[in-house]
Amino acid sequence: MLTKYRRYLKLERNFTENTIEAYMRDVEKYVTFLRQAGIDSPVDAELKDVEAFSASLRDVGIGPRSQCRILSGVRSFHKYLLLDEYTDKDPTELLESPRLGDHLPEVLSVEEIDALEAAIDLSKWEGQRNKAIIEVLFSCGLRVSELVNLELSNLYLEEGFVRVMGKGRKERLVPISKEAIKQLKFWYIDRKQMQNIKKGEEHIVFLNRRGSRLTRTMILIMIKDLGIKAGIQKTISPHTLRHSFATCLLEGGADLRVIQAMLGHESIGTTEIYTHIDTHTLRDEILNHHPRNMASSE
Repeated sequence: MLTKYRRYLKLERNFTENTIEAYMRDVEKYVTFLRQAGIDSPVDAELKDVEAFSASLRDVGIGPRSQCRILSGVRSFHKYLLLDEYTDKDPTELLESPRLGDHLPEVLSVEEIDALEAAIDLSKWEGQRNKAIIEVLFSCGLRVSELVNLELSNLYLEEGFVRVMGKGRKERLVPISKEAIKQLKFWYIDRKQMQNIKKGEEHIVFLNRRGSRLTRTMILIMIKDLGIKAGIQKTISPHTLRHSFATCLLEGGADLRVIQAMLGHESIGTTEIYTHIDTHTLRDEILNHHPRNMASSE
């Protein structure tokens, strides 16, 4: 059953290998929980069993956002069982999701992005590469997985666009800033001098010293180290630059639908988390310009 579900995620849902592995890990947690509760097959699970699994996640200290992700995988699994006619019921249909509360993503100001770049030692081999990475992440709002797999043929620098392969192998076109283009061209100078590019990696934009594509962990460590050197007190990661990209768009007046398209979000609900950024500005605008407030201040 799990083997067929994996095949379904790959062939029908067209998910990437990383996404498939994440889904499978979550479903395996669920199946193990059911077995420990005396339920040999997930087709026999009822709503109360899924609710008990949900409660167990909370009991072991898993945060609401991670709970939502895991339960999303469980819902997907049960929908597959229904679709493939293993069963005629879906116990997750009435399952309530954990409340996420008001947790907000960290964002960096343009000044903090500049401070990150100023902390880069450009005399080192990887210096210009790292500066180009930060500019591309901030300019295009890419996921780190999209960045490490970025190919030279997907950069349309003369036209000012990057073609990105996102989740579910869905393509999108994202504008790229003049500054990011400039830093990429500087990186190309160093890249062209590399003599040890591994076979099969010739088309990858960002490479390490050994001529292989970077990993997500390498970029995470690089950005965290730069954050420390720049004296930034926030907890940052490559995803922080993606949040910062979305925030700058919103503050600049971009419509949420535009931001949704740029980020590659399937649901506008995912994008709406960024609306918190302008809350204080919105409040000030209302207090200063709403006729009721203006009248009461006279």
